Amino acid sequence: MSDTNPKNHEGKKLYTLLVYSENVAGILNQVTAVFTRRQVNIESLNVSASSIENIHKYTITAWSDEEQIQKITKAIEKKIDVVKADYYLDEDLFIHEVALFKISTAKLLENPEISRTIRKHDARMMEVNPTYSTVLLAGLTPDIADLFQKLNSFGCILQYTRSGRIAVTRSFEEPVSELLGE
Repeated sequence: MSDTNPKNHEGKKLYTLLVYSENVAGILNQVTAVFTRRQVNIESLNVSASSIENIHKYTITAWSDEEQIQKITKAIEKKIDVVKADYYLDEDLFIHEVALFKISTAKLLENPEISRTIRKHDARMMEVNPTYSTVLLAGLTPDIADLFQKLNSFGCILQYTRSGRIAVTRSFEEPVSELLGE
């Protein structure tokens, strides 16, 4: 599980970079190399199509200070196939993640507190079979981390995965729309 505790990142903030590029092989490697060269660890990475045809969107989170994140953003934007790159703080974005938990059905049935915890977090039971049950939670990183910690304390987790952050800006259009319109 990634380190979501801000106290462990003294003097740093969690930034989200939104990078828009043409759909070209090798661009992901070029983008991640910028972080590697500056010894900044990527907390999460999500790549998908954007709302603009033939343009892909990379949503990258990293703990950094503003000076370093500015340098990283500028270096990424200089890449030939990158159309636009910007960095944001959480308050500038609508953010979501998805997590899947595979838990022991036997432990779920023997401890009603597990079921209450799942319901309290507004998570959804996807499948229940005699061996395991799958739970889906869509929400913010702290909510997902909290459910993980609680289920882990019950000793019922068999498998766990998180999607990484997806985000859209609070502006009306994709930040790259204006640029491409020019």
